[in-house]
Amino acid sequence: MPMKRFVFIFMCLLTISACKGASEKEPSYIVQVSLGSWNSPDYTAEQVIGRIDTVSSLIPVRKVIIGWSLDKELYLKLGDFLHSRNIDMLLWLPVFAETEDVCDNSIATDLWGEVPANYDLTAGEGFRFNCPSDPLNAENLIALYDKCFSDCGFDGVFLDRIRTQSFVSGVSGVLNCGCPLCAGRFEEEGVDLDAVKAEWASKGDSFFSVTGYDPVTGFEFENPVAAAFFTAKGHIVSSSVAAIADSLRSRGLQVGMDLYAPFMAPFVGQDYDILSRHADFIKPMLYRQTFAPAGMGFEYELLLKAVPGASGYPEFTVDAAFLESQLKAMEPYPCEKYPGIEINYRESVVPTSPEYIKESLGAVMKHGFEGAVLSWNIMEAPEAHISCLKDRD
Repeated sequence: MPMKRFVFIFMCLLTISACKGASEKEPSYIVQVSLGSWNSPDYTAEQVIGRIDTVSSLIPVRKVIIGWSLDKELYLKLGDFLHSRNIDMLLWLPVFAETEDVCDNSIATDLWGEVPANYDLTAGEGFRFNCPSDPLNAENLIALYDKCFSDCGFDGVFLDRIRTQSFVSGVSGVLNCGCPLCAGRFEEEGVDLDAVKAEWASKGDSFFSVTGYDPVTGFEFENPVAAAFFTAKGHIVSSSVAAIADSLRSRGLQVGMDLYAPFMAPFVGQDYDILSRHADFIKPMLYRQTFAPAGMGFEYELLLKAVPGASGYPEFTVDAAFLESQLKAMEPYPCEKYPGIEINYRESVVPTSPEYIKESLGAVMKHGFEGAVLSWNIMEAPEAHISCLKDRD
């Protein structure tokens, strides 16, 4: 009897120790590598391997997201290196944009049948969006993976551009897609797009007015037609993404997702509740120093400029406290969470600094999530931005 009691106590202590160890597990990092457009990659396999080798000597790298060049040999070489280090390799795959060079997809329109204006950042980053409802667009993407990437050694896929256009195209960017296929799906959601257009014509900017902002629940629209439209839009876009994710996961692949920060996600059709249930991990882009699509302050200023007559929108200072509010908004969702913090540098687009990086990563790591994504291109990170990683604590 005493021996049985001893064994029982011993096993309990082991269980407690294991649970404690799991809860104190050191956060890990995911690194992004942008190879440019579909054509010739901007870097060689050796250059990418050298940079990842440097970064992984400073911090625990768990995954590398890379794409979206068609250079199979690069992936095979990199995959051999990463797998020798027990690091997963995920294909960076755009879904509803940037596919015009490799797929014959149907384009998204606004509610009036017009194509929203594009935002051309650099070559290969044109933000030209396709219809989220057309099943052929989804089929083309899956076929592209199967034909060009399935034998490259990828452990998973990272889905980018899983949204509609944003306020970079003004109101036209977010009041879409209005093609017949999408109109039918809105009708299934109980939303008549003709009524939405009529309400916008009648109310103008006040169509977008909100009663305020809550860090957890987000903006609350005053106009019930606007509220119903954006709820339905989130269901339509995110359900289409979920179906693509499920198809890829059925191939034994991990799936990660690139998301707008929680406070802006509803405007572009990203429903966190739906998406997080079909992803292995989500990467909200918590970019405070990005003056381009997905930059938090950048996108919010565009909203205010697009609908200056809308009321209820608070003044946000996109500081460490605001970052904390977005981290808090991520908490309820069931998959792994790796907030994205920009680490690369472009003078007029992403003027980051080592101090900014340390502040942002410090906030993320203290929050207790699985880790962070070093975004959006480790190859453009200055040496000072990389060396500061060793001082992350």
